[in-house]
Amino acid sequence: QVQFVESGGGLVQPGGSLRLSCTASTGISSIDLIAWARQAPGKQREFIARASKYGSTLYIESVKGRFTISRDDANNTLYLQMNNLKPEDTATYYCTEYNSWTNWGQGTQVTVSS
Repeated sequence: QVQFVESGGGLVQPGGSLRLSCTASTGISSIDLIAWARQAPGKQREFIARASKYGSTLYIESVKGRFTISRDDANNTLYLQMNNLKPEDTATYYCTEYNSWTNWGQGTQVTVSS
């Protein structure tokens, strides 16, 4: 079963940017949909974006226009470019295979604060 390792989180001021990476333990080219999710303190984990191997993407409304998901199948890596970050984006960010929605890694913490 593929394992994912997230990285790239940190502390950033409102309006700032971060680029998250998610590296898989095996090839991802056969995985149709890979997704990013996040979990804020005291809240349930929520889906935020997904990317298909055919190039299509989907975002939740609150990140549309600010976040960009992309995948590099040759390097088994998923990315999430986050711009114009807001305090409400503060959460631990995870990646996973969308259709299984399981097998979570440690995540990477993103804190947006002045």
